[in-house]
Amino acid sequence: MSERRGVRLLVLLAIACIALQLAGGCTGRQQAVELYVDAVSLKELNENDKAIEKLNEATKADKRFSLAHSLLGEIYEQEQDYQKSAASYDAATRLNPWSFRDYFSLGRVYQTMKEFALAVKAYRRACELKPNHFEANLNTAKCLYEVNDYNQALVYGKRAERIDPNTGELHQLLGNIYDSQRDYEQAVRSYKRALEMDSNNTGTMMSLAVAYLRTKRVEPARELFTTVTQMQPENSSAYQYLGYCFLQLDDVNQAIDNYRQAIKVNNMDWEAYRGLGVAYMTKALAEEDAGLKAQAVELWRQSLSIKPDQPRSDRLNRLIEKYSK
Repeated sequence: MSERRGVRLLVLLAIACIALQLAGGCTGRQQAVELYVDAVSLKELNENDKAIEKLNEATKADKRFSLAHSLLGEIYEQEQDYQKSAASYDAATRLNPWSFRDYFSLGRVYQTMKEFALAVKAYRRACELKPNHFEANLNTAKCLYEVNDYNQALVYGKRAERIDPNTGELHQLLGNIYDSQRDYEQAVRSYKRALEMDSNNTGTMMSLAVAYLRTKRVEPARELFTTVTQMQPENSSAYQYLGYCFLQLDDVNQAIDNYRQAIKVNNMDWEAYRGLGVAYMTKALAEEDAGLKAQAVELWRQSLSIKPDQPRSDRLNRLIEKYSK
């Protein structure tokens, strides 16, 4: 048994002993505590099925024994049976509404299940119990972001920042929140801060580069997308964005090369087909080349065949009709 697991076992057993002392002459609680102690030992031996049996017996012996429900939640979470885990943690919180650990664990399980509204409710209570807990505030902000409550997500994100301002994951999240609020300058600042802490994070590079594009800073965006393609040659999105950057910089040939590379990496990248069509049409009109014009129209049709409901599809259909004549 590892030293850490041994210490944890001792802590759980100490809690059980306290519960046993508090039980006094209560036979049901005494039996529940004894079963709980057995379950803790079985769990540490990785005998989870037997531990669950003991804990279920404990909850029958004493329906208000929150520790048994809490440990059931932990075991079910470990077994990835998240529905039962959530139900167990929920029972523990109802029996002991002052348990930070159970509310936090319940939020984590709901978050794993992508039940973000329920996760928010649990995490918020955890934050009430421990206002300065960094991860509780961070996870609340994450889940609020997922339910599109950007204002409240920012509130909890800023609380987390006050607790620990040196976590790249947090600044990435703040950047995402600001971006969703269309506060692109703040998004740029947050993404840059995240990159200061994790300079090789290509996801953050992509986010920052897109924010640069939203603020009309094409050249720094191009530099970042280029870096991403060097680090991740199979990143079709980076090539697709590079194609767009070169179109904005009036370098049609480089745009065509990058859009082609995006399609080579991912032949289902509808945005790359659409962008490549724009690049070909730009070149066709400049050179009065009917062949390039026909290729552009065909690329737009391919884009629509991959994603018929893409944004501004009506405009693309009008362009196809116009240049097919």
